[in-house]
Amino acid sequence: MSDVSILGLSIANPVIVGSGLLTDQERNIRRLIERGAGAVVTKTIHPNPPQGLDERILRLPVGMLNSTTYSKRPVNHWLDVLRSFAADGLPVIASLHADTPAELAALAADVESTGCRALELGISCLNEEDGLEDDNPDRIYAYTSETRSRTGLPLSVKLAIGEGLQDRVRAAIAGGADAVTVSDTIAGAAVAPDTGELELNGVYGYSGPGIKPLVLGAIWQLRRRGFDLPVMGCGGVAGGRDVADYLSVGANVTQVYTALHTDMYDTLDRILAETRELVETGDLTETRDPADQAAAPRSTPEGAVL
Repeated sequence: MSDVSILGLSIANPVIVGSGLLTDQERNIRRLIERGAGAVVTKTIHPNPPQGLDERILRLPVGMLNSTTYSKRPVNHWLDVLRSFAADGLPVIASLHADTPAELAALAADVESTGCRALELGISCLNEEDGLEDDNPDRIYAYTSETRSRTGLPLSVKLAIGEGLQDRVRAAIAGGADAVTVSDTIAGAAVAPDTGELELNGVYGYSGPGIKPLVLGAIWQLRRRGFDLPVMGCGGVAGGRDVADYLSVGANVTQVYTALHTDMYDTLDRILAETRELVETGDLTETRDPADQAAAPRSTPEGAVL
């Protein structure tokens, strides 16, 4: 497969491992890259992650619920790890969040000093202690613009699909984002059959095949409305055909995560092999011009009509 460019990184293929528990360890990140991942996004680094929460994952027949939040590893630990990745030239994207825009900006500046080459702002996690009830454009702009004021690194803002997505994307663009990642987890719940109570004791992040049609639709609508910034599409990627579907609707690259909770390395190997086969047979074009995605005339994001 030919190289793909995203966030200033030239990566070997459009399959990126997304942020989560599986990317909370240096050895996992290194091994995933050794096995062929185009890039890996770290578990979200936070200067003050919540403590004492009951953080778990729940496998469902289709997908997964999780009540996890941020990496509990200290920032200094991550700065050392990121320096090591940079020294080895590894395609690693640091996922970051903080309690305030100013704290996030300071964290981004510290990460830039390690030689890390790209950031993803994981600012839309709904599993925080008080939940994320109002992820609005003003909030997105505040976090993005403050971070942009402290770092020149290419950055993607990770946003969940749902109401007001296009306005939130506009806010990320206005704040200086170079790309967006669509989608973060969405609110979901499961009922325990023996008690009738909610599993995990609440509503938490759902990921997996169930959200793929929704994310495909959201990305297609963004392209149709004239948004031409790079998009990392994620949600339900479990095979090469899923990668092809995301690229077909206008994503520049894909992220895979939930599927890797089963046989992580073997599953990644299979996805990469299937993607490679689609490339070789001409059924998948890795580098796509967003202008080719829209069926309607293009306009600038600012001029897009909802």
